[in-house]
Amino acid sequence: MTSFLTHRAHVHDVRLPLHRRHSALRTCLTCFAPYGLRATYHHLTLSAAIPRRLEADPDALVRAVEELHEARGLWLARAEEYAARRRAEKRAGRRAVADPRPWWLRNWWEGPNRAWYEDPSRHPSLRLPEYVWRQNAILDGTDLPGCPACGDERPPVLNSTGHGWAELCRGCAWVLAPCPCGQRHPVVPETPFNWNGIWRRAHMSDEGKPNPHWPAIRGV
Repeated sequence: MTSFLTHRAHVHDVRLPLHRRHSALRTCLTCFAPYGLRATYHHLTLSAAIPRRLEADPDALVRAVEELHEARGLWLARAEEYAARRRAEKRAGRRAVADPRPWWLRNWWEGPNRAWYEDPSRHPSLRLPEYVWRQNAILDGTDLPGCPACGDERPPVLNSTGHGWAELCRGCAWVLAPCPCGQRHPVVPETPFNWNGIWRRAHMSDEGKPNPHWPAIRGV
């Protein structure tokens, strides 16, 4: 199994070429990516201000992996607690998994966050630790205001499913109310995207700011 901490160390290692450190960040994302790999990477390019040219700000890679590391620590503590409880439940003969399942075990296809997999630019703007904190709080039964994912309290956006309407969070496209048919429907990207373009940070400028000419940059 790939070690998150090993690749985190590679991101920090200034002796390595920048492309190697960048690849190590991507490997960290294969171990932990709260918004999904593509959407989490897209988020980190914005939150850590990773420029199109890595040479312009190598420390941006460190900022990105440290935000991911902080969020992973919050998740690990809760996941280990959950695993211990499940072992105790199984020993007591209770093998059925409680519903709803913990947020990190959610099936993305059926989950309310599926839009982030189909359009990686529509993830929450929250820092990853804050998002993990919110999900853990909801798991504990805390009633948080606004969208469960990002806290946005604006009226939802209506998204046509062809035979009905789903309500999506205006801030992150989280499904607040599914289609009346009860099925999950694909979310069509607002702007066609190319993963290779996101990976190469075409949506960022050389200075680490969002590229105003990139079509995936949306107004609030």
